[in-house]
Amino acid sequence: MWILYALLSALFAALTSILAKIGIENINSNLAVAIRTVVVLILSWGIVFLTGKQQDLTNLGHKNLLFLVLSGIATGLSWLCYYRALQIGEASKVIPIDKFSVVIGMVLAFIILKETLTIKTIIGGVLITIGTFVLIL
Repeated sequence: MWILYALLSALFAALTSILAKIGIENINSNLAVAIRTVVVLILSWGIVFLTGKQQDLTNLGHKNLLFLVLSGIATGLSWLCYYRALQIGEASKVIPIDKFSVVIGMVLAFIILKETLTIKTIIGGVLITIGTFVLIL
């Protein structure tokens, strides 16, 4: 089931980029991020309440909260930078660079989360890196 969610994530991420490029035309990129964030906030909390998961708030520990807040800060900074790059650059070049986060995420997973480094992940990371450079040059 995780593969379906991952594929849907990729589809929605692709749509996000194209819709954002159209939506930020003639407005400040930071304002665009603020609008997007409000929509995400409403959608996320709506799903929490529709599924009855708001009761799980009592299970949050300090560590959970700290790292979710840090993740939120990283997300916000990523969105602000991404929208500005999209506004002033070509989407076909900005998007591959943004998706290079896959490789950075893999490296961080090996370093911070101590995930297993395999020859398959090394080759995949190298190919993604080469592909990113091919697309932006």
